[in-house]
Formats: sequence, C-alpha cells, structure tokens
Amino acid sequence: MSTRYLAIPFGTFLAVCILFPTFAQVTPVSSDSSQPPGNSVVAPTVPQNSQLSSEDMARLYLVKKQYREAQELFHQLTIQQPRNAVYWNELGITLHSQSDLNMALKCYQKASKLDAHYPDAVNNMGTIFYERKKYSKAIRSYKKAIGIRNDFAPFYLNLGYAYFAQKSYEDSIEAFRKALQLDPLAFEVNKSRTGTIIQDRSLNTERGRFYFMLAKSFAEAGDVDRCLIYLRKARDEGYKEMNTVKSDPSFAAVLKNPDIQEVLAPKAVLESEQP
Repeated sequence: MSTRYLAIPFGTFLAVCILFPTFAQVTPVSSDSSQPPGNSVVAPTVPQNSQLSSEDMARLYLVKKQYREAQELFHQLTIQQPRNAVYWNELGITLHSQSDLNMALKCYQKASKLDAHYPDAVNNMGTIFYERKKYSKAIRSYKKAIGIRNDFAPFYLNLGYAYFAQKSYEDSIEAFRKALQLDPLAFEVNKSRTGTIIQDRSLNTERGRFYFMLAKSFAEAGDVDRCLIYLRKARDEGYKEMNTVKSDPSFAAVLKNPDIQEVLAPKAVLESEQP
C-alpha cells in the first residue's frame, strides 16, 4: 500500500503539522503525488491586488503541488534567512516531492542542526531512510521526533510503518495503537506535504497482515465499524490467519458482532463447484 505521508514506505510525518489557515480547505497531499520533472506548470490563481508574501506564495505553490516553483521561492527564503529551520525543512519537502532524496535529506539535516528541538525535520529524515529501506535508521529518527513531541499521531504512524517493514509486528501495532489514541481518524487524514511534515503510508508487501493489524488496533479502540473495514480488507487480500480473531483477546469486544462473524465465516461454495 503506498500512501505517502511522504513518508516517506506506508506517511504522517512526516511535529507540528502546520496546515496554514489561508489554505485550510485544500485536500492534504499524499507523498506519492509529486509532479514529474519536465511537466509544464500553470501558475496558481492569485486574487488581484493580493499582497501575498514570498513565504505565502511558496506555501501556496506547495499545496498546489507545483514543487519547482515552491522550491525556487523556498531557496530564496533560505538565502534571505539562512538560520530559519522551517524554510530549510520546507525546501527539503519540495525536493523530496521531486524525488531528489539526497538534497532533501541535506535540507532536513540543516534544519535539524539549526533547531535541535524541531521534530518535523527529524521525522522527515526518517521518511528518507524509510524510502531507502533503512528501517532501523528510520525508526531512530521517528523515535527522536516523538521524543521532542509525543502528542502527534503522524509520528507514531510513521514509526508503526517502519516497524512493520522491519517485521517487528508487536512494536508496530503498539505504535498504531498510540496513534489512534491521539487521533481516532489517524489513518484517514493524511497530514502531509501541505505543511511541514512528511507522513509516510507506503506498503509494498504483506498487505493482508497489515490490514489485520489495523483491524486489531481498531477492535482494541472499540471502533467496530473500522475494525470491520480492515478485517474485510485482510480477508480480501487472502490473509491466512483470520481465524485467530476468535482466540485473540483484542477482538473479544467485537467478536459477537454479526458482521464480524460474517467476515470470519468460510466462503460459501457455489453449488456448481460442489462435487
């Protein structure tokens, strides 16, 4: 599953996620929606007589996915204010969105050096490591971001994806559980490249297991509807351990639900297929 609250694997961020009030109605951008180099660019519509600053224009370009234009403006802003960690981080996001991971990482590192207590840049470094499948490094970055700010769900989501990729499933579900405690809609709202974090949602393997783990997390949170959604997804992906629901204490509160029972029931065999 690839949903980046590039993330960048699966992403969330990916801790203050600044969704600027001016652009609050813009749908969050997933991290795998970067504009390919070489495409023609249409300038965003700006109201006549508007007095948008270079900073506001840069962020407007960013939410419109016009990453080249945003990159140019953030580059100028870093020249004007070379010690502004937020500008360096956002410059990194524009580069990240164009798949220039090397330069993006340098920008995130610069931002982190300028402000050691700026979790967004640390999180975003983690998404670079995640994309490069350096999961241990990604986990360390996400944990460091959480150490700076421990009340932001996307950081825990990113940590959960990284643990999952590393096959540390219990650690993964614990991170997802914490994300849901902080934000019950954590898996549905992608706080990504419209702000200052990358939220990774990439997932390339074991989708069935992943969906099952999400169902388990929602069951523990008492959210029957979302538990059902992800149990169905796990079943449809061919997850082979569906019956463990019946013996797993995490599902005890939802097990008697008729819809849950229906998902767990063996698929009916068509009469024409019977011997």
